[in-house]
Amino acid sequence: MSEQREERHQHFETLAIHAGQEPDEATGAVVPPIYQVSTYKQDGVGGLRGGYEYSRSANPTRTALEENLAALDGGRRGLAFASGLAAEDCLLRTLLTPGDHVVIPNDAYGGTFRLISKVVERWGVEWSVADTSDPQAVRAALRPRTKAIWVETPSNPLLGISDISALAAVARDAEVKLVVDNTFASPYLQQPLALGADVVVYSTTKYMGGHSDVVGGALVVNDDTLGEELAYHQNAMGAVAGPFDAWLVMRGIKTLAVRMDRHSANAERIAELLSSHNKVTQVYYPGLAEHPGHEVATKQMRSYGGMVSFRVAGGEQEAVEVCNRAKLFTLGESLGGVESLIEHPGRMTHASTAGSLLEVPADLVRLSVGIESVDDLLADLAQALG
Repeated sequence: MSEQREERHQHFETLAIHAGQEPDEATGAVVPPIYQVSTYKQDGVGGLRGGYEYSRSANPTRTALEENLAALDGGRRGLAFASGLAAEDCLLRTLLTPGDHVVIPNDAYGGTFRLISKVVERWGVEWSVADTSDPQAVRAALRPRTKAIWVETPSNPLLGISDISALAAVARDAEVKLVVDNTFASPYLQQPLALGADVVVYSTTKYMGGHSDVVGGALVVNDDTLGEELAYHQNAMGAVAGPFDAWLVMRGIKTLAVRMDRHSANAERIAELLSSHNKVTQVYYPGLAEHPGHEVATKQMRSYGGMVSFRVAGGEQEAVEVCNRAKLFTLGESLGGVESLIEHPGRMTHASTAGSLLEVPADLVRLSVGIESVDDLLADLAQALG
C-alpha cells in the first residue's frame, strides 16, 4: 500500500514509464519480460508461486500492464482484455442481467452499438438512447431497472462532449453505474474516475498502444468489490490480453504523454484549416470555440485530442472521394496510431448504425491525426479537398 500511495503522488509521465514495471528481479532487465507461457509449476497442490497457475487466470506480463493501467487512471484495479469489445462484453455481462436496462449515447462507436443492440439485447437486456451532453435528458431516460449509464466523451465520430461530473451526480442519485469510454481522450487527457465515473473503458488498440500493431482493451475501476467481480468474469469468459499484446501496449504507454501532446497540437491546426475551407460545411472538434462542448471539454480535459471529423459540400459521394484522394492520410479504420488515418464512417466504422438513432451523416469524414509534420498533413488535406 505504501508503494501505491507513493505512486499516486507521481506525475502521469513518470507513472506511464514506471508503474507496475519494476526491473526484473532475476536479471535486472528494465523492461518487463514477455512471459510467453500457459501454465506454471506449483509448489505442492494448491501452492501457487506468486499467485500464478494458468495464463488465462493471470500472467506476469499482463499483471504489469494491469497495474500500470490502474495507476494511470488513479484506479484501484485495472484489467486487460483481448480487445476493446471484449472489455465491454465482460463489463456488460458483469453489470447487467436479463430484464435490466442501460442508457447509451446518441453518438457512439459502431461496435459498441452493435454489441448492445444485436448481442446483449438478445440476452434480454433493454437499452435506450439519450443525448449524454444533456444531463437532464439522461435523467429522463432512466428506468426502474436501469443499471448503467454509458458515455463516450469525446464521442465517436461526432466528437460530442459530455460533462462527466454532472452525469456522475445523475448516476449517484439513481444508484446506477456511470461507464465512460475514454478511448478518444486516453488517461493522459482525461481522468473519468476523478470526475466521479465508476468504470473507465478503453480500446488499448488506439492511443494506448499507439502504433497500429496490437489489438487490446481495458477496464479500470476504483471499487474493490466491482474489481473482483470483473476479474471473476474476465477469467470465466477468457477474452484476456495475451502476454505479447500486453507487452506491446505497455511499450506504447511509455510514450503516451508525448504522443498525445503532438496529436492534439496537429489536430488543432487541422481543425483551423477545415473551419476556413469553402468545401467544408461543418467541423467537429472540441478545441474550437464554437463547438457546443468546448467549455466542458476545457474544464475536464488537458487538451482536445487528435480526432477531427468534418462534413463536406457535395454530399456522400464527395466525402468518399475526399477519402480516396488523400495520400499521406491512409484510408483505413481504427485510430490513435502515430500515422494519420482518414475514413468514411457511414460506410466503414459506423455502418452498423444505419437506420438507427445513432446513424451518422453520409457526408461525414473522420480523421485520426497522427504525429507527422503538420505542414505535410495540411498540404495533403488541401489537395484532397480540391
